[in-house]
Amino acid sequence: MRQLYISSVFILLALLSQTGVAQQRFFIEKGNVAFFSDGVIEDIAADNNKVTSIFDASKGDVAYLLNIKDFTFEKRLMQVHFNEKYMETEKFPKSSFQGKILGFDPAQQGVQQVKAIGKLTIHGVTRDVTFPGTAELKDNILALKSKFTVKLLDYNIKVPQIVWQNIAQQVEVTVDFYYRPL
Repeated sequence: MRQLYISSVFILLALLSQTGVAQQRFFIEKGNVAFFSDGVIEDIAADNNKVTSIFDASKGDVAYLLNIKDFTFEKRLMQVHFNEKYMETEKFPKSSFQGKILGFDPAQQGVQQVKAIGKLTIHGVTRDVTFPGTAELKDNILALKSKFTVKLLDYNIKVPQIVWQNIAQQVEVTVDFYYRPL
């Protein structure tokens, strides 16, 4: 497990250029990505607090990587079905985002409205995405937050007809990252 984590960190570092001022690069090894599905019969929610990410504030470059199996659910059976039937984690074990954060000024105090643009990969499908968020640098901690919607069909995630009322065709994703200087 430790070796997988170290490999993930090196992949993230490789995604971003190694130039820039060191104090303008930020890293997190336990960021949180959560999702919520508002189903007709039952709501489904899961959290993944093992997300690795790096952000270069001087260029706006950002990347994150997560293991799909690290999502945890209130009900164990939901987690099993999520991994085996919907996300096919044996075949597609990771999700990632690589892109830019636009609108962030590291010299500015307070909450800033920003936008993330880039490529989001889920279930083996990579799509260009843009979603809103906020950034705040305070006491050497950089908080990046976002909330956006993902349509399951956009990523070839199929919901069997028998459970179509249980699972919404789109899920709300919440990203909460608190970075420290690299």
